[in-house]
Amino acid sequence: MGEKVVAGQFDLSDRQRYRDKLRRCLTGLERLLAEQRFDRPKNLMGLEIELNLVGADGMPKMLNGEVLERIASRDFQTELAMFNLEVNIAPHRLGGRVFDQLAEELRTSLAYADRKAGELDAGIVMIGILPTLDRDDLVSSNLSDVDRYTLLNDQIVAARGEDFVLDIDGVERLTCTSKSIAPEAACTSVQLHLQVTPGRFADVWNAAQAVAGVQIAVGANSPFLFGRELWRESRPPLFQQSTDTRPPELQTQGVRPRTWFGERWISSAYDLFEENLRYYPALLPICDDEDPLKVLDEGGVPSLAELVLHNGTVYRWNRPVYDIADGVPHLRVENRVLPAGPTITDVIANAAFYYGLVRALAEEPRPVWTRMPFEAAAANFDAACRHGIDARMTWPRRGRYGGTVEVDAVTLVRDELLPLAEAGLAAWGVEAADRDLYLGVIEERCRRRANGASWQAATFHRAREAGLSRDAALAATTRRYGELMRTGEPVHTWPVGLPEPAPLG
Repeated sequence: MGEKVVAGQFDLSDRQRYRDKLRRCLTGLERLLAEQRFDRPKNLMGLEIELNLVGADGMPKMLNGEVLERIASRDFQTELAMFNLEVNIAPHRLGGRVFDQLAEELRTSLAYADRKAGELDAGIVMIGILPTLDRDDLVSSNLSDVDRYTLLNDQIVAARGEDFVLDIDGVERLTCTSKSIAPEAACTSVQLHLQVTPGRFADVWNAAQAVAGVQIAVGANSPFLFGRELWRESRPPLFQQSTDTRPPELQTQGVRPRTWFGERWISSAYDLFEENLRYYPALLPICDDEDPLKVLDEGGVPSLAELVLHNGTVYRWNRPVYDIADGVPHLRVENRVLPAGPTITDVIANAAFYYGLVRALAEEPRPVWTRMPFEAAAANFDAACRHGIDARMTWPRRGRYGGTVEVDAVTLVRDELLPLAEAGLAAWGVEAADRDLYLGVIEERCRRRANGASWQAATFHRAREAGLSRDAALAATTRRYGELMRTGEPVHTWPVGLPEPAPLG
């Protein structure tokens, strides 16, 4: 959704014209696929991280415009609310010491951004949901001063026609309402991109869907929202509810939400783009002047601008992406499952695990998605969001008997998936030093049953037991998280609890 969108009003003819243009774009995509016009394999991956701006007291700071002015780098941009930033790392070829290179680039970029934020008495925190956010922080007046966010908010609010209801029942229960999509801004994520050929797209997307639950189980980092302890990864239910254009009657009818896991395995990238047109009305019916079919007839490459814009308003956890680089179209799978943080090492470990695992699973002779119902993958995702590292998963049984079995996520990862991820990284040409270091982080999380969510919850409860009020405990947990995040040591090594105060004298 990085397009320059100019706020304005839409009339009935705009929507009809946009729908017609979307169909022409979809036909254009179909022709590009049939004519095999897409880029050849390049093993390219990309990374985006959404960040929070936080004061020394652990509270959010609504300063992204001022901080971005000081950073003055195109690698950083706004996100939905004024306490959000996003950093984009240039595409890298998978292989060699790519993960160490990524880690070093991120350390340099985030340290610089943190220094610039410090000039305004703020700092950068990588976390799935900032524990100190209050309902008063997530209101429309705190949305970033960017036309596309205002317009998107107005269109989603108009489509829903009533207040958004947040109702998440976890360790505790949160029930409240919002007049805008601003609560979505609480969700700060990592997006992992993988460029794939059309022929490999379906296998990679299916593999990514199959392991989404496992990614959450080992990487959960969002246990708190508005002072309540909810799910171990509370972003998915929050994101779905805060962007839900469906009033209760449409939910009851089975109309699909705009934030969606999906409902079936696919056989082509076309399936996903076509579903997005078939199921979802346009939120931003903005047309450009390009005729995609005429461009194709003349031997050119169409931008498919309407299709790209519409695709950006359907929030799949694994999203298909159409893009053009150096005049050649390509497809990417955008993995949007993971929360940000806790440290750069943890983020890169999550990335290495994902890229290795999807490569190995996509190339198996009997792929996991032929041996497991799609509903099981969706249930695994839900269980992992609720229970994090302690989740139990349904997974295909090994051996010749077939069927599925229920297993602890940590057992599944250590016994079956880490060896697959290692083989996948080897197939990418990643050096053993990178494989061992970053997959070792995932193994240690499993061995200790510890991740960002478990650390946050345990530290919060220690603070409460020490006599701190709920708000003070959340603020102290956030401050301690920030201190440990800056050490760069992975979260499984973090000591639980707050440091003892230094003795006087």
